[in-house]
Amino acid sequence: MIIKDPNTLPDKWGKRPSDRSTGELLRAGVIALDKPSGPTSHQVTAWVRDAVHAENISHGGTLDPYVSGVLPICLGRAVRLTDIVLSSDKEYVCLMVLHRDVPEDRVIGVMKKFTGRIYQLPPVRSAVKRQLRIRTVRELEVLEVKGREVLFRVSCDAGTYIRTLCTDVGEALGCGANMTELRRTRSGVMNESDAVSMHDIKDAYIFWQQMGRESWLRSMILPIEVLAEPLPKVIVKPTAVDAICHGADLNIGGIHMLDEDIRKNSLAALMTARGELIAIGKMMMSTSKIMSSEHGKAVDVDRVLMERGHYPKMWKFSTDLNEPGAPDENRY
Repeated sequence: MIIKDPNTLPDKWGKRPSDRSTGELLRAGVIALDKPSGPTSHQVTAWVRDAVHAENISHGGTLDPYVSGVLPICLGRAVRLTDIVLSSDKEYVCLMVLHRDVPEDRVIGVMKKFTGRIYQLPPVRSAVKRQLRIRTVRELEVLEVKGREVLFRVSCDAGTYIRTLCTDVGEALGCGANMTELRRTRSGVMNESDAVSMHDIKDAYIFWQQMGRESWLRSMILPIEVLAEPLPKVIVKPTAVDAICHGADLNIGGIHMLDEDIRKNSLAALMTARGELIAIGKMMMSTSKIMSSEHGKAVDVDRVLMERGHYPKMWKFSTDLNEPGAPDENRY
């Protein structure tokens, strides 16, 4: 990170995400659920809601009923970041069946051509408008070929239809193909190794409520900050944190550090020096512009995720600026 102001006050007020209580994690956290094949994503989300008595809950990235694997479940304030989960890249393991026998080397050769930017037409039964669109396949690895069955792993953009990919591969091979089994092994930063079952969530919550044993449940709930990991970061001075929580945008004077090469108009995560997520906002300047300027609005805050009062009020409003009531950027 690049340091904008080396004379920033040390942060002695916040709390590292790893130090949060179980109750705090339930009010702003995410669970990587290992969805079983059978129920819909909405059904399993409702079961998790009842299991942990969550008031606000949502899932990121719908899986069809017959598909299993990683389904991010957002709790509490993390629900406001569901769109970031939906747009994150995904990874799947798929079993495809060819309609005729094809030599293994030809199958592998043709499937390699489906990496990079590809065109897809969503299937007839889909939740989106059926029109041609472009998706990026970052990796496509054939794991095993046994007769007409092809097991492969694919890393791709959100919104890539693996069923359609199988159909397109079958057409390219000239034999036809269809998907028979699918499992999502990663969604954004959440991997299959992080995923937990619905039964474990229920049991862990009971252990915590009735026996006071919270370690099991704590290990299942990731802090809200994991959802912002793909975004560039801006470290906010502690004197400006509460102002942002009260609706202020971030001016240059309130920046302690920031990532290199952040572009103007990109979405960024505003963080404390202790690693806490404050808000999500749109960059009004690039990193280079911020480093060469002393005044002006750096980030237009879109969503505030931190509760008010978590940091003390160390800001004031100035009447000397052009707009009455505008925050005094010289204080932060």
